[in-house]
Amino acid sequence: MSDKLIGAVEAGGTKFVLAVALMDGRIVDRARMDTRSPEQTFPEMAAFFARHAKLAGIGIASFGPIDINPASPAYGTVTTTPKPGWSGARYHDALSGLGAPILVDTDVNGAALGEWLKGAGRGCETVAYTTVGTGIGTGVLHMGIARGGISHLEAGHIRPPRDPGRDPFVGRCPYHGDCVEGLASGPAIIDRWGAPLDVLAGRDPNAVPLIASYLADFAVNLILLHMPDRLIFGGGVMKAPGMLESLRAQTEGRLAGYVLHPRLDAGLADYIVAPFLGDDAGITGAIELGRRASCQGSNRQ
Repeated sequence: MSDKLIGAVEAGGTKFVLAVALMDGRIVDRARMDTRSPEQTFPEMAAFFARHAKLAGIGIASFGPIDINPASPAYGTVTTTPKPGWSGARYHDALSGLGAPILVDTDVNGAALGEWLKGAGRGCETVAYTTVGTGIGTGVLHMGIARGGISHLEAGHIRPPRDPGRDPFVGRCPYHGDCVEGLASGPAIIDRWGAPLDVLAGRDPNAVPLIASYLADFAVNLILLHMPDRLIFGGGVMKAPGMLESLRAQTEGRLAGYVLHPRLDAGLADYIVAPFLGDDAGITGAIELGRRASCQGSNRQ
């Protein structure tokens, strides 16, 4: 069993990370490629896995929206994504020829799973992982199982309060305008100011607090709706100097002492944290999805 190989895909809006791992999670081969059109990206992905012996399972943690219902005829299909050319792309069409069972989930659910297993979510019953980068999304796990309903969560499209006097930017989301993704994602920041947040942090003292204010409204919603043991915030935007600290302070202020629990420490330094696994959270979760696929031993073709 330990010699079996698992395939894993972390599919993001800008890059794909591919890995082949042993059943215990140790990676034996890894590659990175730019996210282009499905016609360009999928054959390169399939060729990477075809170099190896038969895989016991493949786990995919993908950007979306995506159909993650194994009972659906469209399982593994990207749906209403704003990313050009990707609506209707189906991972099974590219990988079914490998003959391995495939398990598909969202990129943030995959990252949440990775952190729950081996990172900042260890020891938590319920953990919420949010990525703030090209898009904004959240995966909420309870005992290692992603929470959802008729589909996966789309928390990044919640609309936070926006004061036009403070922030005249109307947002860039093609569906909702000034939802949290439309206001606080990496592309939204560049549209608003012409530079990424890590650059702005050194020259505009208002930039980080403004973006953190939207994420703080968002964090309070996550707390009140899900009551997780811990909030994990990752992604490129969160790497800006002072960003995590501002998010903690503004979230604590918005809670206003309403939720009292030992998990919510003063200052929230132990409650709102960066990913322990860094950029490896997603691929770690995708490997676990592949392991679970191998145990289930079923596949929708």
